[in-house]
Amino acid sequence: MKKLSARRRHPLAAVVVLLLALAATGGLYAAFAPADKAQADETAQSLAIDEGKKLYSVGCASCHGTGGQGTSDGPSLVGVGSAAVDFQVGTGRMPAQQPGAQVPRKKNIYSQAEIDQLAAYVASLGAGPVTPTEKDYSANGADIAKGGDLFRTNCAQCHNFTGEGGALTHGKFAPSLEGVAPKHIYEAMQTGPQNMPSFPDTTMTKQNKKDIIAYLDAVNGDETESPGGLKLGGLGPVSEGLFAWIFGLGGLIAVAIWVAARTAKAKKS
Repeated sequence: MKKLSARRRHPLAAVVVLLLALAATGGLYAAFAPADKAQADETAQSLAIDEGKKLYSVGCASCHGTGGQGTSDGPSLVGVGSAAVDFQVGTGRMPAQQPGAQVPRKKNIYSQAEIDQLAAYVASLGAGPVTPTEKDYSANGADIAKGGDLFRTNCAQCHNFTGEGGALTHGKFAPSLEGVAPKHIYEAMQTGPQNMPSFPDTTMTKQNKKDIIAYLDAVNGDETESPGGLKLGGLGPVSEGLFAWIFGLGGLIAVAIWVAARTAKAKKS
């Protein structure tokens, strides 16, 4: 019988070799793998803040100060949050065209990407309301009837019953909500721009805000049907009924006087 030229391998040797190969592969992957998601997000956020600071220096610093501390021409932006920036810049109110009792809405001059960068920079100055996601202001799961109740209780005094706006004091006004994006309505409730009070989640829940937005879409949306007639700016049934009563009755009285005058003149002749 021939002698074996080599020792018989241990049965577990192949398993050990396989494990060593996998370990080596894992080490190589760990060495060359891309940064994890958290690190990538942090890097992207830092870049957004840097770009936002550049935009801020050009378009905002002259009124709000180089560090957002505010000046005599503009309030401090520390703590207003990204939601306030997205609303003010997204609706074209900022940068302001000229000083006045109230800054009106106009066409915005920034892209959404630039607005996000500005918002990231201002948010880095101090914590504040965060820009909502589509889930927050979507009509899915909203209660339109409840939204109407909430709107009439908290908003109709200034914006009228269907959100068509109205005059305030000293040249100020509550703007029309017709055609305003749901996101901007949500942000206005979050931040309380200009003359409007703010409604944080502790005062008005996210669901309540969603209900109000759904109501406004129901009465002012693109698919809203109007029954016709003069709606008088959506002042409400009491005011509109009183208007119809006074002017309608006044018209009837005028007609009666005219008929009586014509009849008396005809008798004399």
